[in-house]
Amino acid sequence: MFLYVIFIVIFILLALLYLVFKIISPKCVELQGSHVLITGGSSGIGKALAIEAVKQGANVTIIARNEKKLEDAKKEIESHIKDRAIQRVFTTSVDITKDADIVKEAVNKAEKELGPITILINNAGSAVAGRFEETSSQQFQRMIELNFLGSVNVTKAAIKGMKENNGGRIVFISSQAGQVGVFGYTAYSASKFALRGFAESLQMEVKPYNIYVTMAFPPDTDTPGLAEENKSKPRETILISDTVGLFSPSDVAKSVFTDAMNGKFLSYVGMDGWLLCTLSSGMSPATSVVDLLQQIFTMGICRFVCQFYLFHFDRIIGKCKREKDSKMKSS
Repeated sequence: MFLYVIFIVIFILLALLYLVFKIISPKCVELQGSHVLITGGSSGIGKALAIEAVKQGANVTIIARNEKKLEDAKKEIESHIKDRAIQRVFTTSVDITKDADIVKEAVNKAEKELGPITILINNAGSAVAGRFEETSSQQFQRMIELNFLGSVNVTKAAIKGMKENNGGRIVFISSQAGQVGVFGYTAYSASKFALRGFAESLQMEVKPYNIYVTMAFPPDTDTPGLAEENKSKPRETILISDTVGLFSPSDVAKSVFTDAMNGKFLSYVGMDGWLLCTLSSGMSPATSVVDLLQQIFTMGICRFVCQFYLFHFDRIIGKCKREKDSKMKSS
């Protein structure tokens, strides 16, 4: 009898929790005719995001530094437009890490061309991989400027318009290295971890304006940026990254858009992505009762499983060190 009562109470509580989330959960954003602004949109994940946006009927602004790459990307993105009679792709060249006033001017120009921003995707970024003592102070500074402060500048430029329109989505493209520190990424991981704190704080501020923030944590993605990064990546980092595998930009883009449109705070790709997001959910905003319950009941087992990953990574690093020591002795 007692267990039966407990079961009924739990069922009622879960039902009430579901109803509360049903009421407070963000409504899905409609992309048809909306304005999506993407930084770093001339290649890789950024370009894939732009293509996904126009396929769903949105107008798109892509921001990057290289004008030639912007023009080439624009042509490719336009080839995927759903309705050429009403959709447009706008490009503007600006370094988002420099003068905040110049960034604001670029964002204002985009809004004049395509209307108020519905979804802002802070995608611009790069990675430096190397052992800590081999990573210069200038490289640390560059990572913070591009991967963190650049997103701050663009978001600051766009936030006023979103508040005035009482709605919108802000997306930060982080990395799985923004959830767990990885060998060789002391500079990169630090800059991506900074985005998480910024995003959580910002979500509290903008939620009353019906603006929802999404933190996306893609794994290694087959982009020109990754190819360039791999040229100088330590062997340990390569072997650790191989544990997760390689994903396509289009798969990442589809996942990010689905989660952003639904107002989810944590966005992931693949099983390892789910594992990390569950484990690192912590005090992150919850917009889905299903996600919340899943995190509550599986966090313990995820913590257990992740210890095997860490043990595997330690073995990789230890093996590489022994091989290096052996070569030094024989030389």
